Amino acid sequence: MKIGVCGIACEKCPRMLAATCPNYPQGCGPKENKFCRIATCAFEKGMRLCFECADFPCENTKAGPIAFGYCRYISGKS
Repeated sequence: MKIGVCGIACEKCPRMLAATCPNYPQGCGPKENKFCRIATCAFEKGMRLCFECADFPCENTKAGPIAFGYCRYISGKS
């Protein structure tokens, strides 16, 4: 199972299923990506997953694909 930089399983990601993921079909990783602020941010901060960042959840995660409220919940910052 491929896990994208946002932390969601790529095969369950709404953007991957709709073929609107900028890295379709291989999924997102932490790299410079003009279409994905999450991937670019993780790359700039040296993170494999945005969940590993002390700033998670942040403004970048509000763009999705995971609901921001859920991000706050799993981070313990709700």
